[in-house]
Amino acid sequence: MSKAIVIREYGEPCVLKMEHVALAGLGDNQVRLCQTAIGVNFHDCYVRSGLYKTLALPGIPGCEAVGVVEEVGRDVTGIAVGDRIAYGTGDYGAYAEERILESDLALKLPDGISDSVAATKLLRAMTVEMLLFQVAKVKAGDTILVHAAAGGVGKLLCQWAHSMGVTVIGTVGSEAKAKQASKYGCAHTILYRQQDVAAEVHTFTSGKGVDYVFDSVGADTFEGSLAALKVTGHLINFGQSSGPIKPISMDQLAAKSITLSRPILFHYIADKLAYQTMGLSVFDAFLSGFLSDDEATSLPLLRAEEAHIRLENRSGGGS
Repeated sequence: MSKAIVIREYGEPCVLKMEHVALAGLGDNQVRLCQTAIGVNFHDCYVRSGLYKTLALPGIPGCEAVGVVEEVGRDVTGIAVGDRIAYGTGDYGAYAEERILESDLALKLPDGISDSVAATKLLRAMTVEMLLFQVAKVKAGDTILVHAAAGGVGKLLCQWAHSMGVTVIGTVGSEAKAKQASKYGCAHTILYRQQDVAAEVHTFTSGKGVDYVFDSVGADTFEGSLAALKVTGHLINFGQSSGPIKPISMDQLAAKSITLSRPILFHYIADKLAYQTMGLSVFDAFLSGFLSDDEATSLPLLRAEEAHIRLENRSGGGS
């Protein structure tokens, strides 16, 4: 038996309940992990609330964690008992003390990356890799707008883009977060509660607009994101922390030949080789030093409800 957080109905954070659960038998291509750190992110909040109905109920939420291998299936190669493993999965189940994991998902964690950083940053950094190099194909000399630039994905996105020679404009909710965003590589910051985002962007770009907008906020920022783009610009929406976006008319895009993407990371890492390649790229980025972050706030598994409350109050730093 193991302890895990189980959701039996959609709702507020209080639906996250600790239960004793039985572990399945170990398959030939599986490993058994004793988990040491579990990531909590906005995707989990969407699943818990029912906005994303992608977890069959009752179910154990959570998409990423780090653990130590305690047992390996007979056909598993390249992984041994005692190895530190990080993983991300769209099949959920991470909010648990122990779990059975498909060995294809196991990424051996380098010594230079802590359990906490890997558990809370792996999927975020893989999301950034996807956004910059696969969805948008950003290059040196481009100018981008990043909403929630001091948030969990935003800070990593700003750092990675800045290291490539990209001019980054970030939106934030306070002066304190503006200072953080500048540290993460933003050339300009916009206080979105006090300033007109599109107008500020056009000031910074001499009226041209940005090449790309990366928007994880959704309802509150979507119209401004469209207005901030240059002609033939590309809007990438990858989250809805302020609520779902209303249906739009194709004419809104045609006005400036704007392209619009709504990528989901798990579609991009469904292929084993892509998953492994992106994971190694992320580890290299952290080890090289241009991608960095503070240790995340740590809470016991029993207090998963509190972690969700902090995220939804935007006081959790994104992870």
